[in-house]
Amino acid sequence: MSNAQNDNHDEPASDSKPEIFTKPKKFLFVSIAGDIGDLAWQIKKEGHEVKLYIWDAESKEVLDGFVDKADDWKIHRDWADVIVFDYVYHGKAADMLRKEGKLVVGGSVYTDMLEQNREFGQMEMKSVGMNVLPHWNFEDFDEGIKYITDNPDRYVFKPSGEFSDEKAIFFIGQEDDGRDLIEVLEHNKKSWSKKMKQFMLQKFASGVEIAVGAFFNGNDFIYPININFEHKKLFPGDIGPHTGEMGTLMFWAEPNPLFRATLEKMREKLRECKYVGYVDINCIVNSKGIYPLEFTSRFGYPTTSIQMEGMLSEWGEFLYTIAKGESFDLKTASGFQVGVVVAAPPFPYHDKRQLDIYKDISILFRKPNLEGVHLGYVQLIDNDWHLAGSSGYALVVTGSNSTVDEARRQAYRRVKNIMLQNMFYRTDIGVRWTHDSDKLQTWGYL
Repeated sequence: MSNAQNDNHDEPASDSKPEIFTKPKKFLFVSIAGDIGDLAWQIKKEGHEVKLYIWDAESKEVLDGFVDKADDWKIHRDWADVIVFDYVYHGKAADMLRKEGKLVVGGSVYTDMLEQNREFGQMEMKSVGMNVLPHWNFEDFDEGIKYITDNPDRYVFKPSGEFSDEKAIFFIGQEDDGRDLIEVLEHNKKSWSKKMKQFMLQKFASGVEIAVGAFFNGNDFIYPININFEHKKLFPGDIGPHTGEMGTLMFWAEPNPLFRATLEKMREKLRECKYVGYVDINCIVNSKGIYPLEFTSRFGYPTTSIQMEGMLSEWGEFLYTIAKGESFDLKTASGFQVGVVVAAPPFPYHDKRQLDIYKDISILFRKPNLEGVHLGYVQLIDNDWHLAGSSGYALVVTGSNSTVDEARRQAYRRVKNIMLQNMFYRTDIGVRWTHDSDKLQTWGYL
C-alpha cells in the first residue's frame, strides 16, 4: 500500500499563465476566536504582511505579540491582497467579496450549509451518488424515542441545526435494540429540548473512522489529497467527552478509492459556488462499503497545524494562487504526520474559576527548540509565551517521519520539551494505525 505522495502530478493546465510569485503579499485573516492564528503566524514568517481580526470578545488577546491585529476587518478589506476566513458563518461575506473581485480563501453560503445543516449535507451527499447511512431527523424528543421503540436498532444521536457544533452530547448507542439511547433521551429530553430544536438519529455502522480532504481552488481540487484519522475524545482509548479533536494522524496521497467514492463527487457542486479552501468528509468504512458522515468545509483545527508539518510548499504562495483560481503543484513530505493537542484547564469546558487561575500562565520550553510547536490560544508577552483566550487550548505539537511509530516518537519528544502547569494530552495518537491499516488495505480503500 502506498502512503506517500509523488511530487510530480498531472493536473489540468490553467487557462491563464500563473503569476510569478515574487513580492510579499498582504493577508487579512478574519477569525471567530483566533483558531487560524497559527497559519497567520506561518505566513508572516514567510515574509508577508499579515493582519488578524478576532470577533469573540473573550479571545481578543489571542495571538497578541505574534501577528498584527485589526479592530475591524472591513476597514482593511481593500488593503488586503487575500482575505482568509477561518470558520463557517462567514459564507455570505465571502461570496460577496468574491463577486466584487477580491481574492478570498474560505467558505460560501453553500459550503456553510453543508457543515451546519446535517440533513442538507446528507442530502447533497446522496444527490451526487454517495452511499449515505439511513438517518432520520426530529424536532421532538418523544417522536425520536417512539421511532427507536418501533424500530429497534443501534443508532447514533447527533444534535443538528445551530447546536450541531456541540460534539459533547453526541451519543453512540451500544445496544442492538436501542434501549440505552432511549434511556438517555428520556432522562435528558427536558433539558436538551431547551437547547436544540433539531436532532438526527443515524443508523450505526461499525468499521474504521477515516476522513479524506483536499484543497479546492474554485475550479478543481489540488492534489495530493489528505487522509486523516481524528482522535476526538479527551482521554486515551477514546474515553470521555468529545472535545472536537485531541490529535490526528495523517498522510498525503494521490487520489484513491476513498476520495473517488466521496469527495471527488462534490467537484461540480464546489465549482458552482466557487469555493476556495479546504474541504473534508469524515467517513466510516468497512468491508461492505464507504459511508460518509459529515462535511468540514473550512480549515480544520488542529488539522491545519499538522498539515504544516507535512507541507513543503510555502503557504502564502499556495493560498494566493488558489484564491486566484489557478492550479498549484503542491509539494508535501512523504510518510506520516502526527499532531498532539496540548491543553490546560479549563479545557474542554468554559469554567470561569479555572480560567481565572490559568489565564496568562507561562508556557516554557526546556530547550530553545520550537520545531513542531504550533500556536493554539496563546499570546507573547515580554518574549514569553502565555495562555490566552478562554479555553485552555494551548498548543499543537507535531512530528513527521516515514513510519507512524517514528512520527509519534518525534511528536512526543517535542511534547516533553514543554513546561506548562497541569498540561495534559492524549498519549495514543496514531496507535490505532497498525490495526486500522490492515483492515483498510484488505478492503482496498488505500
